[in-house]
Amino acid sequence: MQNPLLINPKQEADKITNFLKKIFKEQGIDKVVLGLSGGIDSTVVLYLLKKALPPESIFAVQMDYKSRKKSGINLKGINVVNVSIKKIVDQLQVEGSVSKFFDGKQQTAKNLISSPSLNKIRLGNIMARVRMIILFDLAKQIGGLVCGTENKSEKLLGYFTRFGDAASDLEPISHLYKTQIYQLAKYLKVPEEIIHAKPTAGFWDGQTDEKEFGFSYAEADQVLYLTHDRGQDINKIKRQFPNAEKIIKRTQNNQFKLNTPYTL
Repeated sequence: MQNPLLINPKQEADKITNFLKKIFKEQGIDKVVLGLSGGIDSTVVLYLLKKALPPESIFAVQMDYKSRKKSGINLKGINVVNVSIKKIVDQLQVEGSVSKFFDGKQQTAKNLISSPSLNKIRLGNIMARVRMIILFDLAKQIGGLVCGTENKSEKLLGYFTRFGDAASDLEPISHLYKTQIYQLAKYLKVPEEIIHAKPTAGFWDGQTDEKEFGFSYAEADQVLYLTHDRGQDINKIKRQFPNAEKIIKRTQNNQFKLNTPYTL
């Protein structure tokens, strides 16, 4: 039986490229701002943008709290903007500054995590929203659009910050599951180092998506596809995948993110 998550990467790349060209033409805008983390999603989006726009129209913003190598990414001709998000977040003076959380100075990370006023999730949300502010402010300055990098797996799992990394003007890969992004990355010749790196939001050392989940994207995508796209019986799916219950529960617990804001 063929894997239903397999895509034709060339057709997909062409479809997304045409979508991007269409949006920019319709909006009368020829500049775009992208948050470039060095991860597979933002790198794939960058390579797709390069197919749709000349490099001088692309503004790639690098602003990880903890720096991540971006080795091998072709940035020739692209406007690269480096922003120290650490300085910005530290100035918010969240529970004695964020740097103490990472460096272990004055207070241990354990104490900070256990504090009701600060935990990793809130810290990540703060940084995601600061990034959003930076991207939209730059877009306003240059008269461009903010391009998002959300994939379908993250969306269904609720692995995003509302009004943070979920905020954008266009989302070219939000219809693709994470494992499909990898297929597209290989076709686009994204550096192997990035393809094989463990997915991470880059908020703190040692943080990875799958460690937070307690399951892999490979398993999650199959469960999500069967439940969301195919509407299969949940009990049947649970018998096929060891972490199915955990995956389904996460989607249910985060459903509110897709429903808000609530309106009349």
